Amino acid sequence: MNIAPNFQREKRLALFIDYDNLAVGMKNSSSKRFQIELILDRVLEKGKILVKRAYADWSAYREGRLELHEAAVELVEIPRKRVGAKNSADIRMVVDALDLAFSRTHIDSFVLVTGDSDFSPLVTKLREHDREVIGIGLKSATSALLLENCDEFIFYEDLLKRTTVETPVRGRSDLTKTQRETFDLVVETARALLREGRDTVWASMIKQTIRRKKPSFDESVHDYGSFSELLEDMEEKGLLQLTKDPKSGSLVVTAVTGRQERA
Repeated sequence: MNIAPNFQREKRLALFIDYDNLAVGMKNSSSKRFQIELILDRVLEKGKILVKRAYADWSAYREGRLELHEAAVELVEIPRKRVGAKNSADIRMVVDALDLAFSRTHIDSFVLVTGDSDFSPLVTKLREHDREVIGIGLKSATSALLLENCDEFIFYEDLLKRTTVETPVRGRSDLTKTQRETFDLVVETARALLREGRDTVWASMIKQTIRRKKPSFDESVHDYGSFSELLEDMEEKGLLQLTKDPKSGSLVVTAVTGRQERA
C-alpha cells in the first residue's frame, strides 16, 4: 500500500473573539449579521482549533450568543456594570491568552478576532514566545498598529467575498446535487491549501483538512472506494490537476481548474 510521506504537523490553534469590537464594526458593515462559520472555516484550513472563546456582555447580544453557542464557542461573560467594562473584557482576554501560551505549549498559533489596537502588546508578547499570531477583523474597525503587528491579518469582508466566488463545480448540469456539494468542498479545500503556500498538497492533506471542517465526511457514502478514487474522478471531469509522487506513488494536487495557484 502506498503511504504519503510525512508532511508538516497540522497547526494547533487557539481562537479568541473580542465580540464587542465586532459588534461595533458590524453596525457600519454592509453585512449586518456576523457569520462565525466563515471565520471557523478559514481557521480550520490552517489547522485544528483546540480553544474557542468569545468575550462580551452577552445580555446585549442574544442572537449572536446563540450562533456562537451552536458553533461550540465558549462564551466568557463580562457584565457591563461600570464604564470600564470594555477594558475589563480586553484585560480578561489578554490574561486568558497569555495563560494559555504559558501553560499549553503545544498550541502553535493564536487567532485574535478583533481590530482593537489595545491588543497590540498581546500580539508582541505572544510572538516573543514563538507563537504565530493571526488577526481577523473588519476593514472599517481595524487599527493599522494591530494590522502591522500580526504575522497575518485576514479581513472579514474578504471571507464574505469567498462565498460568492464561482467554482468550476457550480453550475455543472452533468453532476448531481450531491456530487456538486462534495466536489465543491474538495475544490475549496484544495484552493485553500494552495493559497497557504504549501510546497506539496497531498491528497491525504486535503482529506485531513476536510475532516476538520466536516468530521462526518466519508467518500464511501458517495460510492468511492477511496479518497484517491474521488480525486481521480474529479480530474477526469476537468476539476483538478493531479500528479503522483515518484517515490511513494501518492496523489498530489498541482492545480485547481480555472486558478493559477500551483503547489
